[in-house]
Amino acid sequence: MNKVISEIKERELAKGIKGRYFHTDNNTFGFVDIKKGAILPAHSHVHEQTTQVTEGKLKMTIDGVVQVLEPGMITLIPSNAVHSALALTDCKVTDIFYPVREDYK
Repeated sequence: MNKVISEIKERELAKGIKGRYFHTDNNTFGFVDIKKGAILPAHSHVHEQTTQVTEGKLKMTIDGVVQVLEPGMITLIPSNAVHSALALTDCKVTDIFYPVREDYK
């Protein structure tokens, strides 16, 4: 199944954070645009997640460890890890979740 990312319905996750989600049998892929200054509040979920920054600088806190992600960097968010983010610039990121995020369908 082929999709054009820009044609996938967009959903707002938080103020200034919008994503488009593509699902396979086992994974959910998120293509996320984040405006400078946007905050993703601290939260956790059972899904293992990877976040790859393709544009911008994103400050992430994962289980109390703070890191700044820049283009070409990827990080792992383990299952149930408390994490949050702050966009230091406008950002584009790709998130991959396992298992599928049924709540994002």
